Amino acid sequence: MIGKKLEKAFNEQIREEYYSSYLYLSMAAWFESQQLQGMAKWMRKQAAEEMGHALKFFDQILERGGTVKLAAIEQPLQKWASPTAAFQAALDHERHITGCIAKLVDLAIAEKDHAGVEFLNWFVKEQVEEEAALEPLVEQLRRVGDSVGGQYYLDHRMGKRGTE
Repeated sequence: MIGKKLEKAFNEQIREEYYSSYLYLSMAAWFESQQLQGMAKWMRKQAAEEMGHALKFFDQILERGGTVKLAAIEQPLQKWASPTAAFQAALDHERHITGCIAKLVDLAIAEKDHAGVEFLNWFVKEQVEEEAALEPLVEQLRRVGDSVGGQYYLDHRMGKRGTE
């Protein structure tokens, strides 16, 4: 059985993960409007991944006899100053999520919830991967700056996510 404190915190994390998905879908829409279909595809894949993360928390609560309580999701931004700004915002958001996961681990440890700690270990590793995937993209976008050719090259590369 999941404790009430951890149940409440996991429900909040569901909202965080759904917001992540919503944010990345908003970025995908913006990239499409900028004719950057590769970056849009990258963000769509990211959005789907975040939806999967939300469902992991959803299932964990239910499997442990808790109650899922879905909360409202705030509207994300709809445009960014540049592709670099959008990817930097994504990286900043993933760092926020990393902090959320760390707090959940701390809570599970404080509550002596070993099943919760074990479950959250997957997310700790996942967040390392999330940040590691975004950091080089942000740096590469910074390096190409306003170069249209550089942006289109990166757009093409990002469009291959999952096919390489």
